[in-house]
Amino acid sequence: MSSETPASVDGERTALLSSQHPPTHDADADVDDIASAELSPNGTDGWDPEHGVVGGTFSRNLGALEAFAIVISIVIGSGVFTSPGSIDTNVPSPGAALIVWLIGGVLAWSGAMTMAELGTAIPGEGGVQPYLKYIFGDAFGFLAAWTWIVAVMPATLAILSIVFVESIYSAAGVTGEGDRLVHKILSILILSVIGVTNSISTKASTGLNNFFVVVKFVTIAAVVGTGIAVIILHSSAPDRDVGGGDWFKKSWFAFRDSINPDGSITDWTRLSQWEMFGHYSAALYAALWAYSGWDKAIYISAELSTPGVQLPLAINTALPTIIVCFITANAAYYILLPWNVVSTSDSVAVTAFSTLLGPGFGILAAVFICLVVAGSLLGNSFVAGRMAVAAANMEWFPEVFSIVGRIGIKRTADDDTAAPAENGLGAPKASKSDAPINSIILSTALSALYILFGNFRALLTFNGLGEFTFFFLTVVGAIVLRFREPDLARPYKPTILIPIIFSLVSGFVVVRGAAFAPTQAVILLGLWALGLAFYWARNAYQRRSGVVSS
Repeated sequence: MSSETPASVDGERTALLSSQHPPTHDADADVDDIASAELSPNGTDGWDPEHGVVGGTFSRNLGALEAFAIVISIVIGSGVFTSPGSIDTNVPSPGAALIVWLIGGVLAWSGAMTMAELGTAIPGEGGVQPYLKYIFGDAFGFLAAWTWIVAVMPATLAILSIVFVESIYSAAGVTGEGDRLVHKILSILILSVIGVTNSISTKASTGLNNFFVVVKFVTIAAVVGTGIAVIILHSSAPDRDVGGGDWFKKSWFAFRDSINPDGSITDWTRLSQWEMFGHYSAALYAALWAYSGWDKAIYISAELSTPGVQLPLAINTALPTIIVCFITANAAYYILLPWNVVSTSDSVAVTAFSTLLGPGFGILAAVFICLVVAGSLLGNSFVAGRMAVAAANMEWFPEVFSIVGRIGIKRTADDDTAAPAENGLGAPKASKSDAPINSIILSTALSALYILFGNFRALLTFNGLGEFTFFFLTVVGAIVLRFREPDLARPYKPTILIPIIFSLVSGFVVVRGAAFAPTQAVILLGLWALGLAFYWARNAYQRRSGVVSS
């Protein structure tokens, strides 16, 4: 892998386009034209406007339903059950909180649509890394891969593992145990179980993921259904004391004093416009955390049989579904609980069911929340392994992480032997497992370190800074590409206002996060410096060895 000058980058880009994008393809082709395209008959690596890269590390045996399920499984996690309190305490009314949930969802959707544009226009595995490599050059692609593999995904898995164990503790009435060694060991144990599960096979992972999706919908439906039941009971007997009561006694949009977790009270009528802005931005930050994972469909685009059709379809059905689930669930919380309780609770669903139906139902709610978080863990671990494989295939990471289907140090002849897949494309592995086991071990080990040496809130901010920095760069890159290469084949092309709006918001999130969490920002900068040092050292070694990067 050699370092690249701007001229060499442009030359590589031109070669990539000429070899992978047929010049006769119409950039504005509609879905029907895309769906009728034929795969390259030779089954070798190449680019097809409908299918993307033909061949590759994984077989193309996933469809829109699996992509939809993976997005649902990752996004509907702990956020909808833990973020409501953080949002409510930073807004002056329940109505404003629901608006923040809507805005956060629309922003996540706009980012996902931009990613879908890039995912159907630029070939490659590994999510944003091939896009940044294509747009800005090899170093940017590497730094994105490095950040996701050593920072963003391990921090995400660590956070979810911690939340899983905290949900169990909360159901037992124990709080404030997150920093104890026993809590951390249990979190690592859960993380390891998920890693082993994802090491079986892609089919096993997606099958189990579909089960977790059903659990998530059942849990959301239970919350919303209970809220509707309270409305019906109140309508039939207005004097009956059921639910929180504030939902029909008070205005949903009138200012009311907010009780903060530390017991202080926010009087919204006394705040300046700048102070109000600070609170609203904090609320939006919490909402964006709850929606995190919206980008994950692009990480399996190389495994979709027809990504030009299936990727936009999965995103444009999953995100609206998630937005509706989040808004209706939060509306139900305000019906089930007194409003001053919502702002002070870190587990509103458990609190709601315990208050309304008793501690037994609170424990049942905690069990379902644990299953919901387990589904998010499974989906994120599934994606994390594929990121390392993509980076290794680009020679950014050691070759050991490109091995699929077994644990090993060196590639063998069997690793390069393609076996026929069900869809007729070359599937690289003849072994029973097609899971990236080495890469899963790497992500699990790094996540365990984050669990041991980090805590929930610090990891949350660190994770947000890392991923939104590259979301910002990627979406800005999509805008740049609109003007630099207007004729690039884009099977899916949303209006340019969508990436512009998202780039402004993501840039704001990065600046605000760095200003309020300078320690995490410095650590992230240190990781970037370490990554670039590794990148340049590897380039120098490969130049001396006569190795040329693909």
